[in-house]
Formats: sequence, structure tokens, C-alpha cells
Amino acid sequence: MRLSYLVVPAVLILLVALPPFLNLGLQFTLITALVAALFATAFNLLAGQAGMLSFGHAAFFGLGAFGTLHLMRAVEEGLGVPTVLLPAFGGLVGLITGLAFGYFATKRAGAYFSLITLALAELLHVIAPRWTGMFGGEAGISSMRMPSLGFSFGATIEVYYLTLAWVLLCLGALYYLTRTPFGLLTLAIRDSEQRVRFMGYDAERSKVLIFALSAGFAGVAGGLSAMSSETANFTIFGMQTSSQAVLYAFVGGTSIFLGPAVGAVVFTLFAYWVSSATTAWMFYQGLIFVLVILYAPNGIGGVLQSHYRARHRLDWKRLALPYAQFLLGAAIVTCGTVFIVHAVEILFAPSYKMAAASAATLPEFQMFGRSWAPVSVVTIGLPVLALGVGIALLRHAVAASRAVWAGPAATEILPEGEAA
Repeated sequence: MRLSYLVVPAVLILLVALPPFLNLGLQFTLITALVAALFATAFNLLAGQAGMLSFGHAAFFGLGAFGTLHLMRAVEEGLGVPTVLLPAFGGLVGLITGLAFGYFATKRAGAYFSLITLALAELLHVIAPRWTGMFGGEAGISSMRMPSLGFSFGATIEVYYLTLAWVLLCLGALYYLTRTPFGLLTLAIRDSEQRVRFMGYDAERSKVLIFALSAGFAGVAGGLSAMSSETANFTIFGMQTSSQAVLYAFVGGTSIFLGPAVGAVVFTLFAYWVSSATTAWMFYQGLIFVLVILYAPNGIGGVLQSHYRARHRLDWKRLALPYAQFLLGAAIVTCGTVFIVHAVEILFAPSYKMAAASAATLPEFQMFGRSWAPVSVVTIGLPVLALGVGIALLRHAVAASRAVWAGPAATEILPEGEAA
């Protein structure tokens, strides 16, 4: 039995049954995670499956959000459109603008394609604050969800289930698309566009259509985001929104269909829990992204997939100790990194600078429930020792696990970038 037959139903049961028992903050965070999962998966249709890396997908996410908000305003004034169908209009806006933008962007490939998409998104980012009639200026526009089909959509849990239904519907459509002949053509364009042309297909039109479909699903995600927050402003077109899609997709794994969705959920929950503890949470996100790209280029999904495929060939008893050492080393390195980052965050804070200016020497600072002297053997040596021990454990664990992975079928089962 395939693992997906067990994992997917279990995840669906959790998504349906768990949210009513969570607080409002976690319910809204789950809505954000679902929207991010759809946005990242839509982006991956273009970047992972078609091989066209876009740096401007915020354009379609934002246009879908604004289009949905304008329709929500019309519904407030009496237009008879059910609230549950509003995200479809965001998808339509994304699809139409995706056709227009894709016509120009797909005329170039590689880095030039990425730069064109970035330029188009930044163009909207500049225009939006000045086009008050469409985007509401710097303040943006807002609206309210109207009751529909017996639901008030005033409670967060109702918005959650509406978002869940739309995300599951769109993910199902995207998955079905990958199994169609057109989905296989998408992969062929990524692998060899010239060969696709020799086979008689119109690669140019195909790329425009792929671009438009990706933009359409991104527009649905934007519409769901607008419905959950009931507002949007020009910052939605910023580079940060586009970079989030790239971050989620590549950390989750572009070679796995649900990899980008996994990356989106992991980072959304990570931001929810870590941002309340430190202002440097975005630094940790960036650090995780760099480490994944360097040492696990297939992402989280790729690592899990490689282990699942090799489950009958691997000696799991021999892998238990190296993997335990790896987890221990990672935990020690994390502790040392958090110590250094948090200490630097405190020492460069305005409050500490004021205290240091009024004292003859550098005063001690409070961290983790105790006082630390800025210049002392303990304060400097403890994180350095932790990093040294942790890195040594990691190196030993990686070498030991590679020895287990190496074998007659090593080149087949080893993850990309981890060949012995």
C-alpha cells in the first residue's frame, strides 16, 4: 500500500476535526497556512514542473485579492453572488492577467524570464499606491464578508472551513492536471523545450497557458487571503510576497507535488511560534532556507521521498545511531546559534546602548533567566563550544549514515546532492 493512502486521509481528518478545539489565533494561523500552501503549489506548477522560475508571483496573488475585495463590495451593495464563490473571481482575475503577463514574460527564458516577472510585479507595487480608484492608495481597500447559504462567515472557524474547501478543491485540480497529457507536456518543456518543438507542439503557447494557470490558482489564494483578513493594500505586491512562494516551494521540495504545501505549513507555523519569542525570526527562516538549499536540494519532501523509496533496502538498525547523533548535533548547534543571535539582538538594542552609555563599563544583560557579562569566557566560550561539539557530531553522523546508504544501489537511492 502506498504511504500516501494512509498519510493523506490522516491529515485530512486532522484538518477537519482539530480546528474547533484551537484558539482563534491558531485558527487564523491555519487559514494563513492553507492559503500559503495553495500559493506555493500554484507557484510550483510554473517553477518546479515547467522549470520557469518566477520572482513576481505576488502580482497575481495581489490582483486576486483586490479583485475579490471589489466583488465583496459589490455583494455588500446587493449583487447576488454567494460568498462561497468569491475566491473564484480572484482566480479569474489571476488567469486573465496571467495570460497578458505570460505573453511577454515567456518570450525569454532563464534569468531573463525571472527578471521580467520581477519587473512586472514591481510595476504593480509602484502603481498601486497611486491608483486610488483601483487599489485604494496607501491605505488599501477593505470590505466585509456577507452571510450566504445559511452561514454568517463572521466566525473564524467558518472562514477556516471555507478556505479548507477551496484549497482542497484547487490542490485536487492541480494534482489532476499533473496527471493529464498537458501535465506531462509541462514536464517535457522543463526537460527539453527544443525537443518539444521538434515533436510538433507549440511550446510558446503552452508556456503562456502554464503561466496563466499558475497565476489563476495564485489568484484564488489571494482571494482567500482577502476574504480572511477583509482588507489588502499595495504591500501585497512587494518582493516579500513573491519570495515567500520561492521559500516555501524550495524548502518543501519542488520535485514533490505536496512539497511546497508542506514547506508553507511548516514556515507559517514556525513564524507563529517563533515570532512571539524573538524579532530575529526572519533571520532563522533565511538560515533554514540556505541550509536546505546547500545540503538537501530536493527539500523536505525530497528527503522523505528518498527514505520511503529505499525503505526495503536500508538497514534501519544501523541508521538509528547516526540519525540520533544527527538530531543531537542539530539541537546543540541550534542552541549555540540561538544564544549568539539573541545575545547580539540584546547588545545592539537601543535600551542596552543607553545603559552602556551611562556606565563606565559594559553592563551585564539578562538572557534565559540569568545575567551574562558581555566580555567573559563563559559568554563567548559557551556558544563556541556548543557550535564546535554540534558540528563535530553532525559530521560524524553524516559520514556514518552515508556508509549505510552506500551499497549496490547507492546511486539509485541516495538523495540528490548526497551521493557517497
